[in-house]
Amino acid sequence: MISHTQSHDTPGHSLMLCLALARMNGQVNRRLDGKLGALHGLSFVDFTVLLELSAQPQGRLRRVDLAEKLGVTQSAITRILIPLEKIGLIARERDPRDARVGYAAITKTGRRICHEALETADEVAQEVWDAQSTDLNALHATLSRVRRS
Repeated sequence: MISHTQSHDTPGHSLMLCLALARMNGQVNRRLDGKLGALHGLSFVDFTVLLELSAQPQGRLRRVDLAEKLGVTQSAITRILIPLEKIGLIARERDPRDARVGYAAITKTGRRICHEALETADEVAQEVWDAQSTDLNALHATLSRVRRS
């Protein structure tokens, strides 16, 4: 609902925050893509897939669950996984009890690349946030609440 003090063609504070977050997301993604690509041959999206899989106790997730965790569609996760599979960073696994269920599993090479790329991603993230005077714990808590809603 538009308040009486807000014009019909002027975004409200909440929308302005969403737009600022979207712009920042684009800038951070480009920086991470550039550095991860140059040093490790990964996009930031590739890295997030490897990081998510490496965090799992068995190093694997159902493809549908991986898509949900990354906030993408099932068809998008398929498009993301195909090149990672071709270069041996992840492997496709089937559930022996249900042939309809497919898993994405990180390989030994994928773990090594993820571990190496993690240091690079941490450095880029530190560069991004060092320039800010933001309470990162409060920001992280807020963004986590928004993501869950």
